[in-house]
Amino acid sequence: MKEITLTPTRFENAIWEGHILSDAEPSIEAIYLDELLEGIELIPANGGWNLRIPVPIAALSDGVHCIAIYDADSDRKLSDFTIIAGTPAADDLRAEVALLRSELDMLKRAFRRSMAPKP
Repeated sequence: MKEITLTPTRFENAIWEGHILSDAEPSIEAIYLDELLEGIELIPANGGWNLRIPVPIAALSDGVHCIAIYDADSDRKLSDFTIIAGTPAADDLRAEVALLRSELDMLKRAFRRSMAPKP
């Protein structure tokens, strides 16, 4: 199994960025509301890859929105980030619930893959 390390670097202009260190080029997925995000970029840089994930406009609205980042080959979660917009509340548990929901969705996907008939 290849070892992947993802370090967040910045979030600006609706683009989340991070740096990936890996033995081989990774296959990255980002999931928002149980949907795969489009337009993910991996750019070779500094002995690894710069990762750019465009944040959908729907995630930049009132409420708590969580985006999870996975290694597509192993279904291992590498990182996640949460966007809270509108009137934020101190010690808001909605972010934690959104993160738990994204992890539950990952478990459901892994379970479905394991139960799918093998060709």
